[in-house]
Amino acid sequence: MDEATQGRTARVLIHDPTLRDGHHAVRHQLEAAQLRDYAAAADAAGLPVVEVGHGNGLGASSLQIGRARLSDTAMLAAVREALTRSRLGVFMAPGWGTAADLRGAITLGADVVRIAVHCTEADVTERHLGVVRDLGAEAHGVLLMSHMASPDQLAEQCGLLTELGAQAVGIFDSAGYYLPSDVATRIEAIAAAVDVPVIFHGHNNLGLAVANSIAAVQAGAQIIDATARGFGAGAGNTQLEVLVAVLERMGYSTGIDLRRLLNAADIAEERLMKAPPVIDSVSLVSGLAGVFSGFKKPVLDAARCEGIDPVDLFLALGERQVVAGQEDLIGDVAQKLKEA
Repeated sequence: MDEATQGRTARVLIHDPTLRDGHHAVRHQLEAAQLRDYAAAADAAGLPVVEVGHGNGLGASSLQIGRARLSDTAMLAAVREALTRSRLGVFMAPGWGTAADLRGAITLGADVVRIAVHCTEADVTERHLGVVRDLGAEAHGVLLMSHMASPDQLAEQCGLLTELGAQAVGIFDSAGYYLPSDVATRIEAIAAAVDVPVIFHGHNNLGLAVANSIAAVQAGAQIIDATARGFGAGAGNTQLEVLVAVLERMGYSTGIDLRRLLNAADIAEERLMKAPPVIDSVSLVSGLAGVFSGFKKPVLDAARCEGIDPVDLFLALGERQVVAGQEDLIGDVAQKLKEA
């Protein structure tokens, strides 16, 4: 089958984490009415999956990485109430969330559960993937900060995720570091190693999130993450309405009503954010340094407190290969830079 024919016949499933990843951009402070308003609009547009939660997932609300305005239970209940067609998604990283959090989320109606770990630690997902499968929800396994591993390593880790029960697997470009060629080689390696759908989740630090997502689709990914107006950490995520329009232009099927999706994006901009994400100098350096996009606000806070340049702080964090969950190191590194 040639590429043009494939484009006309292939289906791409869009997973929308606007109400989860977007939470990073507003310090996890969305209210129930905001969640319901966007979820209802996304549901009307036919989004297959609408994900909700603290930016770092179930059980992550804490002083260390930010307390959410609402509990996990309240967020899930608000969005579940608004969905009539879309499936409800949640995200959990072992160490922040627990099996009890998973049971609670699925009891409240979560249909799709993402278990997320650092790109070389797939082995720690066994218990949690098992809980999700046992409770009848769809289990996904995803690898964070995936630029820190080679294509072969990622393929091996995704293979292990499937052995442990994942029904879809994939990679997050958590730092917005990739070029399209980087994405293509990794997705091709993963798709060749597994027989379940492959996921790609992009960030826009280098302005390439849509291009990277298209590269992922052309390399074999079947599930792509994207958020309304790109609402997300740092420079934001793959912009949902742009991605769907480009996929339609290329002949791919998403099953999404583009006109209604544009309305949902307008609602997101009006109701969820002060302004859509932009690629500012700090976000750009975050991508170049390969540092988790969610570190932008704490890096700016620490740099301001210590009177140092946040660009220098991001570069220093990149040299140390700091990952999500190590937020406490930001202040330590900032102090060392000030002393130096």
